[in-house]
Amino acid sequence: MNLGAISTLLLWPLAMKLTIERLITLTHQDVIDLAKIWPNQLPVVWQQWITEGKPLFAARFNERLLGAVKVAVYDQQAELQDLCVREVTRRRGVGLYLIEETLRQLPEIKHWYLNGEDLTAAERPQMNSFMLACGFSHEAQGWRR
Repeated sequence: MNLGAISTLLLWPLAMKLTIERLITLTHQDVIDLAKIWPNQLPVVWQQWITEGKPLFAARFNERLLGAVKVAVYDQQAELQDLCVREVTRRRGVGLYLIEETLRQLPEIKHWYLNGEDLTAAERPQMNSFMLACGFSHEAQGWRR
């Protein structure tokens, strides 16, 4: 397993580990899983992101990626991009743990932002509730912490 920083959470009642990883290389299985998370993106985009040294964090459970987020860093500010947890695993704490660990693993970042302009009207209320649960404040075009 090729890993950057790793954090683990035990999922109860199964006592199985959900791990948040900063991906530094992509395995063949990672590419398959990321294609399920981001079906409208090409693998070359993820590989270039990592090659350029930009953070890409993923939630791994049973050797499979369940969610991921890219982080664009600008000095002490960062934008969370393409945050997504696979539909079949939502509402189980994966996204919250992914956000918490992403922020924890980049302590030098003092200000965080997630742009919500690309969300549909149907997606917006659910994302708003989620981001508020993550400690973000709602703004006109997104969320800030």
